Amino acid sequence: MTNLDSRGAATGTGDRSRPRAVLPALCATQIISWGIVYYAFPVLNPQITTATGWSAGATTAAFSLGLVVSALAGIHVGRILDRRGPRAVMTAGSVCGTVSLLIVATAPNLPVFFAGWALAGLAMAATFYQPAFAALTRWWAPDHVRALTIVTLAGGLASTVFAPLTAALAEHLTWRHTYLVLAAILAAVTIPAHTLALRAPWPDAPNSPAHTTEGAAEAGRSRPFLLLAAAFTLSGFAMYAVVVALVPLLLERGYTTSQAAWALGIGGAGQTLGRTLYATLARRTTATTRTTILIALGAMTTAAFAAAPGPYGLLIAVSVVAGMVRGNLTLLQATAITDRWGTTHYGRLSGLLAAPAHTAAALAPFAGAALAVPLGGYGPLFFLLAAVAVAAALLARWTATDAVRRRSPRL
Repeated sequence: MTNLDSRGAATGTGDRSRPRAVLPALCATQIISWGIVYYAFPVLNPQITTATGWSAGATTAAFSLGLVVSALAGIHVGRILDRRGPRAVMTAGSVCGTVSLLIVATAPNLPVFFAGWALAGLAMAATFYQPAFAALTRWWAPDHVRALTIVTLAGGLASTVFAPLTAALAEHLTWRHTYLVLAAILAAVTIPAHTLALRAPWPDAPNSPAHTTEGAAEAGRSRPFLLLAAAFTLSGFAMYAVVVALVPLLLERGYTTSQAAWALGIGGAGQTLGRTLYATLARRTTATTRTTILIALGAMTTAAFAAAPGPYGLLIAVSVVAGMVRGNLTLLQATAITDRWGTTHYGRLSGLLAAPAHTAAALAPFAGAALAVPLGGYGPLFFLLAAVAVAAALLARWTATDAVRRRSPRL
C-alpha cells in the first residue's frame, strides 16, 4: 500500500520514498532543457552565421565545445549526485543554462560566443539525462526502468516541440532576441521545478547482494567497465556520425532536401517506439546480451543505409528501425551501471562511463564530414561506421560482471 510522508511524497517498500512531483517535473524539464539548450542551436545557426559573418564551422565548433565540456564535467557532477542528490545540482544547472544563453545571445565576438557555449556545457552536465537518471535510479529502485522510460519518452519530444517553436520565433525576431526569449522560458520553468520538486530526502543507496560490493574506484578500473566504456564510445561515435551524415548521404544519392529531412525526422518516431519496448527486452535478456544485440543492430542499420540506395520507402523503414535502436541505446546506457554494479556509486560511475562516449558524440559530426572526402563519399563512410559499430558489439560481449553472469536470461 502506498502512503504519503509529511512532504507529500509517495513511499514505497520500506523507507524508500518516491516523491510524486519528481517524475512529472523531470519530464517537463528534460523537454525544455534539451529543447532550448541543445535543439535550438541547429535551427538558429544559419541565421547566426548570416547576421554575424562568423563561419558555420566556427559557430558549430563553439557548440561542440559545450558538448565536450558537458562530457568532462559529468564525471564531477556524478560524484556530487551520489553524495547530495539532484536538487542543488539541477537547480544550479538551470541557472547556469540561463546565464549561458544570455551570454550567447549578447556575444559581441566569437571568443565570448565560445565562452557562452562552454558555460552551457556545464549546464548540460547538470540538467540533461545523467542527473535525471541518477535521481530516478535512487528514488525509484528497483523499478527504475519504468521511470527512466517515461522520462526518455518525454525527452524525445524536445526537438518536436522546440525546433518548430524556435523557427517560429526566428521568423519574427533576430537570433539574439530568440535566444533571450528561450532563456526566459528556461529560467521560468526549470529553476522553480528543480528547486521545488526535488526537495525529498536523498535516500541511501540500497544494498543488493546480487551486485558486487567493490568501490567506485575499483569498479571504474575493472576490465568489464573499461570494455563497456570502449564499446559505448565506439557505438556513440558511429551513431551520432550517422545521424548528422544521413541527410548528406541522401542528397548525394539524388533525393530532395525535403525527402532527406523526413527520412531523418522519422527516426525520432522510431526512438519513441523503441523506448516503449526496452522494459520487455530488459526482462528477457542479460545486460551483456542486450548490449551486444542493440549495438549490433545499430551496425546493421548503418550498413543498410550504405548498401540500399532505394527505394525511398525502404530508406524510411530503415530510418524507423535505426531510431528504435537509438531509443533503446539511451535506456541501455542509463541502466548499464545498475545492471552490473548496483546503485551505490551510480552517479560517479555513470559520469565516468558517459564522458568518453559523449566526447566521441561531440566530435563525430566533424570527423564524419572529414572522412567522407578521402573515402569518396558518404556511402563508403557509412560502411566504415558500420564496421566501427561491429567492433563495439564485439567488445560488448566481454562486459559481463559476476552479477550479470549469475542472472540467467528468461527467453
